[in-house]
Amino acid sequence: MSMLTPPGMGGKYRIKGDRYPRMRRSRGRGKIIFASVASMVAVAMIGWGTLQLIDIFSGGSGGARASGAGGKPGDCATPAASRDAAAAKDEHSRAPGDAGKGKGRGKAKSEDDKGGRDDKGKKSEGEGKGGKNGGSPPEGKLPEPRAITVNVLNATSRDGLAQSTADDLKKRGFKIGKVGNAPDGLDKKVKKAGMLVGAPGSATSARLKVLSTQVDGTGTKFTERDGKDVDLVLGDGFKKLTKKKAAMSTLAKLNKSKPSPSSSGKC
Repeated sequence: MSMLTPPGMGGKYRIKGDRYPRMRRSRGRGKIIFASVASMVAVAMIGWGTLQLIDIFSGGSGGARASGAGGKPGDCATPAASRDAAAAKDEHSRAPGDAGKGKGRGKAKSEDDKGGRDDKGKKSEGEGKGGKNGGSPPEGKLPEPRAITVNVLNATSRDGLAQSTADDLKKRGFKIGKVGNAPDGLDKKVKKAGMLVGAPGSATSARLKVLSTQVDGTGTKFTERDGKDVDLVLGDGFKKLTKKKAAMSTLAKLNKSKPSPSSSGKC
């Protein structure tokens, strides 16, 4: 055992030659690495912030906005900004003469609209006098069923025939006047389905044509009388009214076959 070996060590740490064990404290390598990384991150953040400040003060984003509001919209330009820019460009490119013409056209259009409204008002007034309120249909057109008053008279021996027929005509839009028995001159003397009676004149003829679409196999008779109403005298051959669909179809054909005033002759 050497003299340099501590007691109780048994020569395990025997020192030989000029080599001695290191007795100083180990260096903190972890702290050094952490400090280095933190320094690098700080430098990077400072550099990024500097670049952002330079970009803001140099007007880089302002240039992008200006290019977006110009003739060609940029990537970040909104549709509203593009429309405003296009409208401003059109306004600046419009010549003073064109603006004057536009004003003139607008004034002429407003005058035309005013004239159209006046004509429409006059037309409505004319329709009120000679159309619906006048009671007479336009020339060349048959009257509507609601404009015809029908007296339903029974010339047969069947009870209640006139009333039931009047009810059916009312459902089809006709106005019903008198309902009862036929006068002595026609009672039990009508062999056909019916007899249509009215005053002479073209207006009465038009009413009788409309009424004839509701009953098949009727005759027509004109007598001197007052009023616009017409008579439907039910005869022995009457069974029931024509089907509503067929009557409407016949009435439509009669209206189409009537010549219009402007279709013949000179203006």
